[in-house]
Amino acid sequence: MKNIIDVKIKPQYTNEYQNRYPLIQKEIFNDADILKEEGAIINLLTSNNKFIGRGYYGRQNKGYGWVLTYDKNEEINTAFFIKKIKEAISNREYFYEQGKQNITTAFRVVNGEGDGLGGITIDYFDGYYMITWYSLGIYTFKDMIVEALKSSTEYKGIYEKKRFDTKGQYVENESDFVCGTEAPKPLIVKENDVNFAVYLDDGAMTGIFLDQKEVRKTIRDKYSKGKTVLNAFSYTGAFSVYAALGGAVKTTSVDLAKRSLAKTSEQFAVNDIDPNSQEIIVDDVFNYFKYAVKKQYKFDMVVLDPPSFARSKKMTFSVSKDYVKLLKEVIQITNKNGIIVASTNSANFGMMKFRQFIEQAFKELRGRYDILETFSLPKDFRVCNEFKEGDYLKVVFIKKR
Repeated sequence: MKNIIDVKIKPQYTNEYQNRYPLIQKEIFNDADILKEEGAIINLLTSNNKFIGRGYYGRQNKGYGWVLTYDKNEEINTAFFIKKIKEAISNREYFYEQGKQNITTAFRVVNGEGDGLGGITIDYFDGYYMITWYSLGIYTFKDMIVEALKSSTEYKGIYEKKRFDTKGQYVENESDFVCGTEAPKPLIVKENDVNFAVYLDDGAMTGIFLDQKEVRKTIRDKYSKGKTVLNAFSYTGAFSVYAALGGAVKTTSVDLAKRSLAKTSEQFAVNDIDPNSQEIIVDDVFNYFKYAVKKQYKFDMVVLDPPSFARSKKMTFSVSKDYVKLLKEVIQITNKNGIIVASTNSANFGMMKFRQFIEQAFKELRGRYDILETFSLPKDFRVCNEFKEGDYLKVVFIKKR
């Protein structure tokens, strides 16, 4: 039986939560110390005891939990999660149909607060489901949520990733098999007719970031033919694979992680591309940029998709503080009329600020540019209109003049 806590929120936050802001934040409480048991049900009330919403206490890096319902009579139980997951699945009919046609067999099914279930995501990989938990609070609902998923759809197997510690901090833990049958290693999935080798039990990452599917397709279909392409912070080389399939004359993938060489080679191989025909470099990207400038290397396209925060032996990188500097280095190794695909998944600022970074970088180098097109999250990554920071992805295609 879940512990239930009635909490009056400070009057200055009443309108915000009555307008369905979903993230429960520490500062809305007069006394946050009353929240002790992760997973406890919280009833948010006005100062005169009017019901606002019901959620759970679960500390994560974003806040203290999430509002799940605004219906006073709706209980948070297995039936509630079945309803939410079935709604989410029905909103992805297009992607399930793509899966039946063997065009795209990997996509997001539940995108946290975008589907009214803040604190978890559920991804689909060709019949297998991956539940990712972002707080101990939501993890206390595991039995209900797994049962709800099993009741809502056919599945081959279910996996989970825990991305939290007991202090509410984001961590990268191992994946675990939950039920059904275990996936092959690797599991080959498709995205826009491109093959990807994924590993559902391999740490925090599976081998592909599903939120960039539209960007990758655009690179392949519109910008790669006959181009030399640099993929910085390349991870497992997904952008490079798409570029090569789009007719790039050569791709260069650079990432600091040692396993990026084997992982990127594998992604090329499962698409019948000889990895030896491409360049895969294990190096600090910042060092490589300096080397490329020194050697006067130039590329027709550079994909720049750094992590929001990174630390190497010699430096610390933050998108908010250092993206302009990084972009300036990229501009110098991009050919005239070349394309820069500038990307960030930082939720700390919006597209307008990101475009200001681009403007500043070119201005400081006295360069000119055109913005060709922009992207945010694809439609399987549903966003809650009342929680704009959930629409974190910002991608801008820039033509250097």
